[in-house]
Amino acid sequence: MHIGHLLGSGRTADVYALDESWVLRRYRDGADATAELAVMSYLSASGFPVPRIGPPSDPALPTDLVLQRLTGPTMAEALLAGTLTEAEGGELLARLLRDLHAIPPRLSQDPEDRILHLDLHPENVMLTPQGAVVIDWSTACEGPPALDRAMSSLILAQVSLDPSFAGERVRVLLTTMLARLADDGGVPSGALARATARRAADPRLTARESAVLDEAAELVSALAG
Repeated sequence: MHIGHLLGSGRTADVYALDESWVLRRYRDGADATAELAVMSYLSASGFPVPRIGPPSDPALPTDLVLQRLTGPTMAEALLAGTLTEAEGGELLARLLRDLHAIPPRLSQDPEDRILHLDLHPENVMLTPQGAVVIDWSTACEGPPALDRAMSSLILAQVSLDPSFAGERVRVLLTTMLARLADDGGVPSGALARATARRAADPRLTARESAVLDEAAELVSALAG
C-alpha cells in the first residue's frame, strides 16, 4: 500500500493520503492504536458516526489506523467560516454526546458506564455531506458520561478564554451545549473536578491552556449552575 502525501498533523499523529477512499493515521510517539481500533469498530457497529475502518496498512504497524477519507470541513472551520452558527454548533455537540452515551459500554460491567470520547470538541467533528462524523478516539475510555460532558465543556471554556480567538462566540457555543445537556445531568461539580485534574495532568497542554485551566473550570461551573 503506497503512502501518499501528508494531509495534516495533530498533537500526536500524522495523517497521510493512501488513495481517494482511505487515509493512514500514524502516531508519532509509537502509541498502539489497537484499543482505538476496537472502540471505533464497536461504535460503528452500534450506528455511531465514526470513520469507516479500512484494511490494515502494509506492513501492518500497531501505530497505524487506515480510515475512511472524509470530505468536508471540521466544525471549527465551519464556525469560523460562518456556515455554522454557534448555537447550531452547541446543539450538535450536545446531540453527539447524548447519542454516544446512549450506547452500552463495550467492556465495563457497570451499567451506568458508557464509552467516553474525552476530547469531543469542534476540531474533532467533521461535517461531511452525509452528516457529522466524530474523529480522533485516542483518548476514549469507559466511565460516567458526566466526565465526558465536563471534559468537552472544559476544553471549550479554555478556548473561550484565549484572546487570540473569538472567545465570545465560543462561549455562546458552550452555553448552548450546556443548556441542551442539562436534562442529561449537566456537569456536576465532582465530574468537573475530575476533568480538570485530568486536563492538568495532560503533557500535551500548551502553556496558555494550562494557565487558564482553573479559570475555565470556574466558567463552566458558573454556566452549568
